[in-house]
Amino acid sequence: MRKSTLISLVSLVICSCGLVRAEPNIVIIFTDDMGYGDMSCNGHPTLRTPNLDRMATEGQKWTSFYVAACVCTPSRAGLMTGRLPVRSGMCSSKRRVLFPDSKGGLPAKEHTLAEMLKSRGYATGMVGKWHLGHLPQYLPTNNGFDSWYGIPYSNDMDADHERIKEVNATNGRGDHWQNPRSEYWNVPLMEGEKILMRSPDQELLTKTYTERSIEFIRANKQRPFFLYLAHSMPHVPLFRSEKFKNRSTAGIYGDVIEEIDWSVGEVLKTLRDEGIADNTLVLFTSDNGPWTRFKTLGGIAGPLRGGKGSTWEGGMREPTIFWWPGSIKPGIVHDLGSTLDIKATLASLTGAELIEEQRDSYDLSATLLHGAPSPRKEMFFYRGVELFAVRHGSYKLHYSTQSGYKNDRVDYEKPLLYNLDMDPGENYDIADENPEIIADINRIRDAHQATLKPVENQLEKK
Repeated sequence: MRKSTLISLVSLVICSCGLVRAEPNIVIIFTDDMGYGDMSCNGHPTLRTPNLDRMATEGQKWTSFYVAACVCTPSRAGLMTGRLPVRSGMCSSKRRVLFPDSKGGLPAKEHTLAEMLKSRGYATGMVGKWHLGHLPQYLPTNNGFDSWYGIPYSNDMDADHERIKEVNATNGRGDHWQNPRSEYWNVPLMEGEKILMRSPDQELLTKTYTERSIEFIRANKQRPFFLYLAHSMPHVPLFRSEKFKNRSTAGIYGDVIEEIDWSVGEVLKTLRDEGIADNTLVLFTSDNGPWTRFKTLGGIAGPLRGGKGSTWEGGMREPTIFWWPGSIKPGIVHDLGSTLDIKATLASLTGAELIEEQRDSYDLSATLLHGAPSPRKEMFFYRGVELFAVRHGSYKLHYSTQSGYKNDRVDYEKPLLYNLDMDPGENYDIADENPEIIADINRIRDAHQATLKPVENQLEKK
């Protein structure tokens, strides 16, 4: 018998619970601007997230899991490529994300998660917010996805400024945030490369995204599939369907989170009902921390300092759960991990090839499956194209700090040092007592920066 035939026979095993394959199905659920503290299993005292809580109990909750950047576009680029966005030109200190007038996007030479999994025979589908370029060559369907239904950038873009000005003049400053209406924003709803409509009813986005995701799962359950469900919420403006209005004790933000929790429950229920839960890895996390400038319309970072836009922990440490019944070792993991690591991890789990010249991705599969220590020991915190901080082990060193959306930057002659295991809120600077730790982290920073090469900035192309 030929070796290839034998491998094919071994990799497909029929059992009473359905079709079990060597390659797991992959589902990534990615929220927008959700804070570390925005689920009850992470300590929120009033939000009700029973589906996320159950997912965390059955799966693995990571408490030190980071995204690649503290705002949307570069964070999503890091997830899709397994590379720090500074390597692909997908970050900027001038224009921090892509806008409707941007001419740039994810470069064609970047190899995405979808392209990697597609090469292994996966069906690849995306539902939700993309934000890696709205021109045709940058859209999901030209970056490895067989299908896409969603919006190309944030739901507060393409604003109708005249209408918003008139509403605020009549009802008071900021009324368009407190009482948002879909027609205040002309963001396009798209399928593939086609614009279906402008100003879609945003109250239906979470519900429709969920329905589309379930349709994709059911249509592809007989083959390995990759679903990327990138919710538009809880990015402001906040919208939720009729069923979830005034349901939460935490206001409209709570309503939105509880609908996202419902969505998670529907996706996991579908996997169970279709008999493929035991062969599906699901990751739930967010693209960056809460937009704290919006107060109760934004989320909370729990015990962490700062929020979206900053390199404090609250800007980049995210609520994270991995779920794969029968395969993932349940529990809580305090080791370091990152969305950057998803690419190497999925390559290991699926047998796919990593082809990048320079990657920033670590294989977390041994931690997920066997409880081994995480191979990630460091994390680099960029604000735009500048390296603001470095974490190594328990210690994080800040060279510069700045709030997410204030002009309060400070560059330190003597960097700030925190022990995040003892002080996750970054309250107590211990730099004076630990010069040797600072020297070690400086060496890690210098070695990392030596790997960087100049690239064309995609966010500043207009």
